[in-house]
Amino acid sequence: MWPLPAFFAWAGAWAAFLILARLGAFLPLAFVAAAALGTGVGIAMSTPWRRCVVAGGFPLSFLAAGATDAWPGWAWLAPLAVVALVYPMRAWRDAPLFPTPHGALDGVARHVPLARGALVLDAGCGLGAGLVELRREYAQARLVGIEWSRPLRAACAWRCRFARVVRGDFWTADWSAYSLVYLFQRPESMARAAAKAARELAQGAWLASLEFEIGGLEPQHVLTGADGRRVWLYRAPFVAALPASR
Repeated sequence: MWPLPAFFAWAGAWAAFLILARLGAFLPLAFVAAAALGTGVGIAMSTPWRRCVVAGGFPLSFLAAGATDAWPGWAWLAPLAVVALVYPMRAWRDAPLFPTPHGALDGVARHVPLARGALVLDAGCGLGAGLVELRREYAQARLVGIEWSRPLRAACAWRCRFARVVRGDFWTADWSAYSLVYLFQRPESMARAAAKAARELAQGAWLASLEFEIGGLEPQHVLTGADGRRVWLYRAPFVAALPASR
């Protein structure tokens, strides 16, 4: 489960560097070998940002360690505390803070028209980039964002005063009142999201997923944004995808 692959890759790279250094290897060569190990693991990750996180962890931590020799050991607890506050452990099973790009949802309203006042949910709204994009498409809708992190929820509520932003777990929230639920999650989360949507969304309601499709379901529309990301649009009741012809 993410982010454990990143931690294991960073630990493995550091272990390789320390072992090579103890064996008397030329330190720049040991650094290159350890960084190559992390990069090799990163290439196997499923998304570009995960590849960058895994591959860049060892070099960045190596540089930081060299630049902070004078720091006391406890000083490293401060950034860890900030990370834990902004992104609590319970939320690690979901996507990290990764904002919806500008224009990523262009055209969604043309393919998914909603009635005036319809409820639209951004499940895991972070700092509100998704709500901003949803507002561009659905100016007359009632927008709701759900975010587990208290600091992110507060920042999103301040930024998106046009929406109702609440702190909570969107996995346990009731989706039945929403005409559209928007997700920008992880590939591993999509089966769970589809099961929840199938149980709770009313007939005719929509599930929109940025970048990640739901395996086994037939989308009503697939849109491609300006940056090449796709938006997968599914309508309840969902339809199983036809098997690929040989």
